[in-house]
Amino acid sequence: MISTKIEFAFSRIARAKNLADLAEMFFPRNRNQQYAFLVIWFTLKWSTDYVVPELSKFAREQGVSRRTFERVRAKMRRMGLIDHVSRFDRRFGNREGWILSDRFERSMEQLARKVAELKNIDLTTQQEDEAFLSTARKHRRASDESEESDEMDN
Repeated sequence: MISTKIEFAFSRIARAKNLADLAEMFFPRNRNQQYAFLVIWFTLKWSTDYVVPELSKFAREQGVSRRTFERVRAKMRRMGLIDHVSRFDRRFGNREGWILSDRFERSMEQLARKVAELKNIDLTTQQEDEAFLSTARKHRRASDESEESDEMDN
């Protein structure tokens, strides 16, 4: 499976100035994938029809290999940056193709709200948090024990 690892340190997010900086966060240490990301993004962003039916054609024209294109497109889709629309979708005029999606933005907003909720001491009790910690401790011990038994079997 293709990794969805991204490098999102708070300081790095604050320093991001353009899409190239975002590409480096989404595709760390891989210039080919960063370039493919930019090609896909700009193709979708500046599409006059809003839906790009054959995204791979634009990537090939820009010198992106098929393998790199497929990996980047898959990661962008899993993260919610792009989406594939069906010809059965009337919102897009029954056209099939690729669009920029707002799922990633919504997910990040949900994550920020969730972190704020979890920090709020008025929404939980200390006993509830201690119960969560106790459960996590039990899961950790069970995991450690199963790893030890696996090592003994080998």
